[in-house]
Amino acid sequence: MKFLHVVGARPNFMKAAPVYKALAGRGHEQVLVHTGQHYDALMSDVFFKTLEIPAPDESLNVGSGSHAQQTAAIMSRFEPVVMARKPDIVLVYGDVNSTVAAALVCSKLGIRVAHVEAGLRSFDRSMPEEINRLVTDQLADCLFTPSVDGDENLAREGIAKEKVFLVGNVMIDTLIQFLPKADEIFPKLKSELSLGAYGLVTLHRPSNVDDEATFLPMLQVLDSLSRELPLIFPVHPRTRQKWAAQLDQCSPNLRAIEPQGYLEFLALQKNATVVITDSGGIQEETTYLGTPCFTLRENTERPITVTVGTNVLIGRNWELLRKGFHEAHSGRRKQTDRPPLWDGKASERIAEILARLAF
Repeated sequence: MKFLHVVGARPNFMKAAPVYKALAGRGHEQVLVHTGQHYDALMSDVFFKTLEIPAPDESLNVGSGSHAQQTAAIMSRFEPVVMARKPDIVLVYGDVNSTVAAALVCSKLGIRVAHVEAGLRSFDRSMPEEINRLVTDQLADCLFTPSVDGDENLAREGIAKEKVFLVGNVMIDTLIQFLPKADEIFPKLKSELSLGAYGLVTLHRPSNVDDEATFLPMLQVLDSLSRELPLIFPVHPRTRQKWAAQLDQCSPNLRAIEPQGYLEFLALQKNATVVITDSGGIQEETTYLGTPCFTLRENTERPITVTVGTNVLIGRNWELLRKGFHEAHSGRRKQTDRPPLWDGKASERIAEILARLAF
């Protein structure tokens, strides 16, 4: 069988890597298409070196733009590629514009689509990612879910049960594979950053970092918390450029550093006392690692990280954040567990199912 993988943003790389390896181990022909939805030197390094998967067979070089512009550009550039490559099935990952664009093209061409990380819902249609999830799942021929809530969401939306397969979380496959390497580099990273006990902050969503009325109060709270426990804040270049003056005025304990590679960031997550984030993937990774996580969002498409794992939804409730932060810093943690099938074998289950179904 011939499989074509579509990736476009950094989280896709971590999801596609273990599936690519699992299918390669079964001798299948594979094509890797990088849309270029997100592209910079750091992501290239992650893609080629750290995750140990080959360079893309096709690069669409789409770049940035509005959601409509980007989705349209991916569709127009992807269509001739998929027609020329003639895959038996196209695998799409997560919820970025590349995901829905490739699913739309394949659906119109009659090419089967498998969606890895299907069924996740925030129930907030103001999030562009939620629209991408809903549309992709309606178009997909095979839906691989990371947790049981995904199955429940798809059933409620009328997706045929025989299309849906609970396989576990492929991002955790990658985490488990590379955690020993992250452990190896942490002593050097700790020395370079002069780390003692610390918390870790990541913010990237436009709803959090673009608007002054939202971001500056958030920054003030983080600045205040950093006086209790130093905070390491890898800052996206766009965020740094916009808020450089405000970041410079913060306490030295709130340390704005450059974005980190996958291994470095994984090491920082594992060894942090607490993580404050708005990232979906980090909610999952901290749940596996057992690191207390506070999510600065009103909702999450990964509710299992709240019900089972370490995640707490904060929204804009700064008192709740202060309380949870203090408890985590004091060593008082909520009782947590790892979700079922988050065991490093999700990609093998996917490869086995695809072979068994013989599309």
